[in-house]
Amino acid sequence: MAPAVENVLVFAADATVRESLRALLEGAGYAVTLADSPDHAVNAVRNSEVAQVVAVLDGMAEAAVPGLFALLQAANANEKPRVLFLSRVDSAQRAAWLDQGVDDVLSIPWDDKELLARVRTQIRHKRTVGDLERRLRNAEEVYQASQTAFQALAVTEKMTRDAFSLERVLKFGVGALLGLAVVIAGIFFVFSHKAEKESKRAYGIISQLEHNAQNEQQLLAATRRLRDDPNNADLLQQKEQLQQQTDELRKRLAAPDGADVAALKHQLEETTGRLNKLEGSSQAAEGVIREYAPSVCLLHVSVAFNEKDSGQRLRYGGIDSDGSPLKDSDGNTVYTTSGRGPEVRADFFGSGFIAGEGKILTNHHVVQPWWENNELNDAIKQGLQPVIADMTAYFPGTANGIPVGISQISQDADLALVHGDLSALRRPILKIDARKEAAISGEALISLGYATGIEAILARAGDETVKDIVKVSGGDPKLVLDELARRKLIRPLVTQGHVGDVLEDKIVYDAQTTSGGSGGPLLNGEGGVIGVTYAIVKGFGGSNFGVPIRFASPLLKH
Repeated sequence: MAPAVENVLVFAADATVRESLRALLEGAGYAVTLADSPDHAVNAVRNSEVAQVVAVLDGMAEAAVPGLFALLQAANANEKPRVLFLSRVDSAQRAAWLDQGVDDVLSIPWDDKELLARVRTQIRHKRTVGDLERRLRNAEEVYQASQTAFQALAVTEKMTRDAFSLERVLKFGVGALLGLAVVIAGIFFVFSHKAEKESKRAYGIISQLEHNAQNEQQLLAATRRLRDDPNNADLLQQKEQLQQQTDELRKRLAAPDGADVAALKHQLEETTGRLNKLEGSSQAAEGVIREYAPSVCLLHVSVAFNEKDSGQRLRYGGIDSDGSPLKDSDGNTVYTTSGRGPEVRADFFGSGFIAGEGKILTNHHVVQPWWENNELNDAIKQGLQPVIADMTAYFPGTANGIPVGISQISQDADLALVHGDLSALRRPILKIDARKEAAISGEALISLGYATGIEAILARAGDETVKDIVKVSGGDPKLVLDELARRKLIRPLVTQGHVGDVLEDKIVYDAQTTSGGSGGPLLNGEGGVIGVTYAIVKGFGGSNFGVPIRFASPLLKH
């Protein structure tokens, strides 16, 4: 069986070239052996299992190349390597070498991506050929065993005639076995092709889900966009926005310009009503917010992926010089389950709040992002198993994140309990109010959470702060959060609204929120938790949903 990490031998007389190729190949996850002469290269192949030889031919006579190829191939009969020559010769000479049996030739100077793609192709060919050779050896062993059996039966002259007849039968049987081996090989190729297609599809799904490092321009653009997004407005901004809408509607009524006056009046009444409610209840809510907002955390969940059959972790095939994942000649990210490349991660964000000693209440879909997630479920169907690689809680005013883990998941609602060492926080435990009269249609409601994750937090900071954070973190989500915590910029988004309806399995409310707010608490005017945000309606329309807090009672009893 081929080793988990393929060994590539680099032969080049120039030390600088050798080191350059070693850095490139090790970055792609290969083990690398160096050789500075043909004899050294042949001895290295003879004494170790080398999957691929990359030989730089600067200064070598063209006529000597086929001989070097033959020596490398013959050096280890059990593990014949594939040989890729790098040369400055013209296309006619490269074609001549290929006609003479050389595996592959690439011109100097070479493109790093193309070189790695050719190395991968040759190693795939080696694996396929090796598999077929093993199957052929097995068939030959069966044939030899049948011949031995025949000779044992033909001990006496009396048995000769029967033995000849038996030999014909055995030859027919061996022929059938060889035919079966060919059929198996054909099935193997078909299966391999299908598996490769499914792997590519799974990796394509993963590439769409990845939320990895963003550069400075991307983060700045996202934060500026969110500053203008009404769903990212806090309590003060909500009042300002409603006031602006009211003023604008009054101007339009003063000079209707053919507009529907009745519709404008209706909009004005509705907006004014919402503004009056907000102003009337905001003063009373400020005390509740001051007391309980520090107990609401941002949850960062980093998901990695294992290959189901092997259990090996999905990794990048390598990293380019600019720090981005290596791509093949078609521009697709290169993935592997071997080597030493960085793990593939997808980052997800949600909210949670302290609901007991060392206990944080949140949503099931926050702590297991693949739950009822169609895209991640597609990846699972294609043979990849998502796993939690890291889960961290970030609380306002703390300089460091707190590692947390899943404690329990509700079987009845979109709720989960996570645990961690919160003893040093000294934050209040939010009061659970599961009474029927605690959540009544029309009553005021406060929503706390981290809508839109880290981008919303950055949106509340200045451009210069964002630039500094990106420079320090490189845009990596984990490092961005650590830097935000160090600067004590993490705080929940607070919005206020009203309960629209209370149903058996959900609370409908109109406090603004968006993705990332899931898992945040919904508080009534007395500061009691009446629900947990779990579903967001895109394009705020007064119908976001929370899980009634009574569904959390079984989790909090343990």
